[in-house]
Amino acid sequence: MSGTWSPPPGGPRRRPGGSRNTTIIVAVVAAVVVLLLVHNHRISRFTIVYFCVLIPSIILHEISHGWVANALGDDTAKRAGRLTLNPIAHIDPLGSVIVPALLVLTSNVAFGWAKPVPVNVSRLRHPRNGSVVVALAGPFTNGVLFAFCALVFRYSSAHALYLPPTLSTFPLGYQLLFAGGLANITIGVFNLIPLPPLDGSAIVERFVPDRHLRAYYRIRPYGMLIVFIFAIFVLQSSSVGTHLFSWELHAWDHVADTNYL
Repeated sequence: MSGTWSPPPGGPRRRPGGSRNTTIIVAVVAAVVVLLLVHNHRISRFTIVYFCVLIPSIILHEISHGWVANALGDDTAKRAGRLTLNPIAHIDPLGSVIVPALLVLTSNVAFGWAKPVPVNVSRLRHPRNGSVVVALAGPFTNGVLFAFCALVFRYSSAHALYLPPTLSTFPLGYQLLFAGGLANITIGVFNLIPLPPLDGSAIVERFVPDRHLRAYYRIRPYGMLIVFIFAIFVLQSSSVGTHLFSWELHAWDHVADTNYL
């Protein structure tokens, strides 16, 4: 999952990130580790497929914030060179590679983030309303990608009687579509949680009266700690993780017209 929301109006959001060289080195090391694990049969092919679609899904989620902000009057992301599909410009070594890789390898839940695209809320034509639209652009993008993967899977396999009965033996193309669907619905729904810095918090923030905004901004930085604890300890508990994964499969079954449950 991904995506964090912008700070209060007045300046572009920033997050410390590694340099381009650091990002490349971390990505190469992670790739080597994954290849060794595959060689030693420690992880399945589908796990690798899921991880490979998770990263671009996170990046597209983040880019969409910048695209919409630019359309609504703030060109901060454009001037920073962040409205690009080049993954190197968006990868956070810790949040985009290390944390997702560790979680994919050790659990059924993945959590991660890209370097947030800088957004200066005060430059939007209508800052308070525009900030909500910019925030929701990320989950909306993931919803579109989920629907695309599910519908392509549905109509490409509707008459393919040769498909194997289990996901692990599906052709690679079908595994990519299935993994893409699950990754995007996970990212989109998770980011709608109304806790800062997730995108859903922008909806809550919109209804905070102006006189209370200063107090809200003071407690906002602590939201990331709550989100991280929630992701690591709550989502990975057997009961919560199972229920969430079951809900995602129900959504996939409905749109893709499959029957995995």
